[in-house]
Amino acid sequence: MISGSPSPLVPALILLFSIPILFYYMAPSILPPRRISISAPDELDDLSLFHKAIAMDSANFSRRPTRLPSARSHFSTSLRRPKIAFLFLTNSPLHFAPLWERFFSNVTRKHYNIYIHSNPFVKFAPFEGVFEGKTIPSKRTQRSSPTLISAARRLIATAMLDDPSNAYFALVSQHCIPLHSFSYFYNFLFDLGRLSRDLQFSSYIEILDNEPTLSDRYDARGKDVMVPEVHFNEFRVGSQFFVLTRRHALMVIKDRKLWRKFKLPCLNVDSCYPEEHYFPTLLSMQDPNGSKQENVDKEESIWS
Repeated sequence: MISGSPSPLVPALILLFSIPILFYYMAPSILPPRRISISAPDELDDLSLFHKAIAMDSANFSRRPTRLPSARSHFSTSLRRPKIAFLFLTNSPLHFAPLWERFFSNVTRKHYNIYIHSNPFVKFAPFEGVFEGKTIPSKRTQRSSPTLISAARRLIATAMLDDPSNAYFALVSQHCIPLHSFSYFYNFLFDLGRLSRDLQFSSYIEILDNEPTLSDRYDARGKDVMVPEVHFNEFRVGSQFFVLTRRHALMVIKDRKLWRKFKLPCLNVDSCYPEEHYFPTLLSMQDPNGSKQENVDKEESIWS
């Protein structure tokens, strides 16, 4: 009996039917990650939180502490002091938690609060020590997307609502480390010698207007999509991490106009970094003289 040779069609068919299977398993490592959009329910949750924080801030305005310490004051005073809200925005464990534990050691809780926004889609061990129980209701986040703006605003609003004594809001990542003591940082921020002419403390946020990639990033959502809310000469860039005064924090959670533009999906994802543009642009437009237009880490090397 003579057996015929295999038809060349068989391996071709096997290869053809294997392609979808191979693509299914290999696509995540080949294709760029799918951009996360902000759902309507999440947006409504945030708006509800912002409204509560704004209402609480108005109600507590008359009771807000007005006696601010100078750089030469001591922590032993019995006067009620303003606090610093440390806002940790992370999608992983806090790699330098031991350094932060030392930073907060021997410091009374009357001077600070801690809040953590942790991506609920990333699983790791619960936070311990000074960070235990500090996680706020969090949403999914992704680099180079407006979800990081939402997370920062969520942290700010939660801190404002939680404690009217929070006077400064320091947004930091899991990679930031403190380079000086808590008392140095506290006295640096509340040094009366740093008051502006209108007797206001300043925020510390990097604000740049001459970066070579600015034009591409401005058009990342499409040509002229940002107008009329943000013209190109108003568009700014800077680090997404900062230290804001309470009045600037209030500006951030009150904003609706700029947020409508910055939450739009990008057509050019390679030039899409909304978290590096939203806060510098907003503060530059609404209070151009109210910020030290550098990061605190660059201003005095307080953390890195």
